[in-house]
Amino acid sequence: MPEIIALLVGGSALVVAAVAGLYLWPLRRRELRLVPADPLDFDVAIRLAETTMAAEAADPYVRPESRSRLLSHGSRTGRAVLLLHGYTLAPEQYDELAEVFFARGYNVWIPRAPHHGTVDRRAHHRVEAAELTTYAAQAVTVAAALGDEVGVVGISGGAVLATWLAQVRGDVVRRLLVLSPFFGPRQAPAYAVRPLITLYGRRLLRDRVTSRGYSFSAVTQYLTIVRTLPRPPRRTGLLSAAVAISPLDAVVHPGAAVTVPGRIAQANGVALRVWALPESWGVRHNTLDLTALGADAAEVLRRYVDLYEGDPVPTPAACPASPAPLNTGGA
Repeated sequence: MPEIIALLVGGSALVVAAVAGLYLWPLRRRELRLVPADPLDFDVAIRLAETTMAAEAADPYVRPESRSRLLSHGSRTGRAVLLLHGYTLAPEQYDELAEVFFARGYNVWIPRAPHHGTVDRRAHHRVEAAELTTYAAQAVTVAAALGDEVGVVGISGGAVLATWLAQVRGDVVRRLLVLSPFFGPRQAPAYAVRPLITLYGRRLLRDRVTSRGYSFSAVTQYLTIVRTLPRPPRRTGLLSAAVAISPLDAVVHPGAAVTVPGRIAQANGVALRVWALPESWGVRHNTLDLTALGADAAEVLRRYVDLYEGDPVPTPAACPASPAPLNTGGA
């Protein structure tokens, strides 16, 4: 984010002084602690999901196309997946990928994040870290009742929540796929992140909005959650972990996108599978926006599911266009 650099490097002396002083200010962790919920049975989970969707349908503030979605086979299945959408977006971001999972026999739950998918396009500026983790925890509790094996897919900010769940709900999450994970901003120097979290995450400074429509106050809520990930990572029951990123992504830090889930994979004794999409595809931060690929987009979505399931990263023969660079080792 060029705006971040401009703020912290070329900003006023007051901000610079504040940044220097705030390095010692501890970041909030207490409100992000999770109390595991009691397991639900399938029927109760379905009723909870349907109640959520009905409430959104009755709420004129929620855009009709952005309501939570449930794709159910009518009974508990062998596999279920939770799909967590990105910051500023909503469940419709997953429409095509959800259908691929469903066709493979999964029950699929795609809940709407707090302050997202509303008629107020700036409502997401108000989101808080504790709201996001509560939302994610409630969502995975529903998903856990939908299938015997449960995993999470997240994109961008949703990938932060998916990774958090893979650690704090290791009793449930068995597979993890993160798309364009926002573990750190691409353009900001590493030293700037902590002051940003304090100044904007605590809303000590007036909010700023980037050219992409990203609120500093909201984005730093996701970065706050990243800072609460267990260190060292916990060994849970994770069976597979994968990342898909684009070299044209101007939002996420490419090193962090691999290093953070790589450490979790290593702690669990599994190889992190990384797929870097070819630059020639023209896909940028939203790695679910594959409209430029035309009919080939369906094959890419199937490959995302393969990655989620722990299959090898795509080979040249299995992919449209040119082959992607591969990295199947841990971080």
